[in-house]
Amino acid sequence: MGRMDTACGTCVVFAAGEYYGEQVDVPDGALVIAADGGWDHAAEAGVTVDLLVGDFDSVEHAPAPTDGVETLVLPAQKDDPDLLTALKTGWLRGVRTFHVYGALGGRVDHTLSNVQVAALVSARGGIAFLHGDGQVVTAVTDGALHFAANTVPDGTPLSVFAHSDRARGVSEPGLRYELRDATMTNLQVNGLSNEFIDGHAATVSVRDGTLVVVFPAGAPLPSLESFHAFHGDLGAVSTEVSAVLVRR
Repeated sequence: MGRMDTACGTCVVFAAGEYYGEQVDVPDGALVIAADGGWDHAAEAGVTVDLLVGDFDSVEHAPAPTDGVETLVLPAQKDDPDLLTALKTGWLRGVRTFHVYGALGGRVDHTLSNVQVAALVSARGGIAFLHGDGQVVTAVTDGALHFAANTVPDGTPLSVFAHSDRARGVSEPGLRYELRDATMTNLQVNGLSNEFIDGHAATVSVRDGTLVVVFPAGAPLPSLESFHAFHGDLGAVSTEVSAVLVRR
């Protein structure tokens, strides 16, 4: 399929979690979405928001949106978290590359949920970068992440975990420990703390399956290569609770 330029068709999402004082990078022409309490963070950063989504249960300080901000009001009880709704909305507008801030740290359950969302995006052929606390988390399905030659210090860590039950054909050329055609499972920890080599390009690839990849914010953002065409989307925006749930 070839590589996807991560600067093209970009969406920046302000989530409601921790920001750790990090600067939010908004590329020229990017679609900017605030997910609920992310509206506070966008206002604090002085960033113009194109779309605001959520049930607004976590907006605390920012003034109400002006008429110039498109707003999607969601019910408080629904299946999808506000962040997933934000990504679904961006996807429906043609975006396939997402940068999400405020998605890591804070509540562990929210962080795990956001990692699952990144894996869903990868399973449809897109890519989501979760930024927070000096780290970036992303996912890749049936494809490769190509890191350009960099100047990060020797020993800068990069960790890889299987998100799918099995991830086959995992290779990590250009890193300190060059894994080759390995099989990883989501019950086995064998991808923790590989290392970048100063001045060397590197790749993390998986022939069949989904990997979650964690690396420092100082490392170059990788480009995505997909090994085949992907189909499907992130699903319709959820506005109700599943019928299988019993309300009490």
